[in-house]
Amino acid sequence: MLDLIILASEAGEHADPSVGGVHLLNATFFVSAAMLVLIGIILWKKVPAAVAASLDSKIAGIKAELDEAQALRADAEKLRAEYEAKLAAASKEAADMNARAEAEADAVLAKARIDAENLIARRQKMATDKIAAAERAAVAEIREKVAKAATGAAAKLIAENHSAEADQALVDRTVAELGTRLN
Repeated sequence: MLDLIILASEAGEHADPSVGGVHLLNATFFVSAAMLVLIGIILWKKVPAAVAASLDSKIAGIKAELDEAQALRADAEKLRAEYEAKLAAASKEAADMNARAEAEADAVLAKARIDAENLIARRQKMATDKIAAAERAAVAEIREKVAKAATGAAAKLIAENHSAEADQALVDRTVAELGTRLN
């Protein structure tokens, strides 16, 4: 393109608009000239600076979004670490609670065994005491029946073997013995 401009300036010296048999005022020349004018206007209006400023602002916006995304990621990592720590603490607490519950259950079972053994011992003692009381009551009842039977038999024997005079002598003798026993 620069060659064409140089050729065009040299062509001004000649009256013939063609150089070396090439006609300079053709469509290619006008398109090239229009492009040069357009590039000149673009540079004069500082369009590349505006485009660069627009791109810089977009770059700054994207960089801000990336920084924000990094900050959000850092916050997310921090929250993740915090919740992992909480989860670990909760797992440890659950294990501790489980251990305490098992220890309490063992203590309750041991106490229940001791209480059951004590209850069995008390019930055995109560049963033994009831058996002893029943034996004593049976012995007392048997003695009472034996005493009644003996008294009845003695009364019958006395009635059959003793007369009124023998009874009077027995009563007198018993009264006399009572007098000596009481003194």
